[in-house]
Amino acid sequence: MKKIFIYPPNSLILTDLVERFGHKPLTLNIVVGKLVRNPEIDSPPMNITDEEPKKGLKYAAVEVPSGVRGRMALIGPLIEEAEAAIIMDDAPIAFGCIGCARTNELTLYMVKRKGIPTIRVKFPKTEEEAEILVNKIANFLKSLE
Repeated sequence: MKKIFIYPPNSLILTDLVERFGHKPLTLNIVVGKLVRNPEIDSPPMNITDEEPKKGLKYAAVEVPSGVRGRMALIGPLIEEAEAAIIMDDAPIAFGCIGCARTNELTLYMVKRKGIPTIRVKFPKTEEEAEILVNKIANFLKSLE
């Protein structure tokens, strides 16, 4: 079982595919879920402690917008833990959390720099393309075993 980083990092579709092939998906949903259920956090709308911004500084300089640092405080550790990655290009904004261009650039750069096995696929626009996409991802995940 490999730990697979998924991009967009909250894609339920990719998460499901990774789990079906016996691997562990590394997603924002898992990290945020832990924060939401943490009894130490007394401001649920924010779901952060004073440690999260400090963690973000490991991945992005202080001059970088705070939103990027905040996102990277969650995404950075997932990339560090990853043994492989699935990256979906051209996904619509509703497909996952891909609304921050700077975070996206930094995320993809970190995955590339890590040098882990990675598959890049395009978001399917037809049913036939979706079948091809699933087969490509399935073959990639099987090759990791």
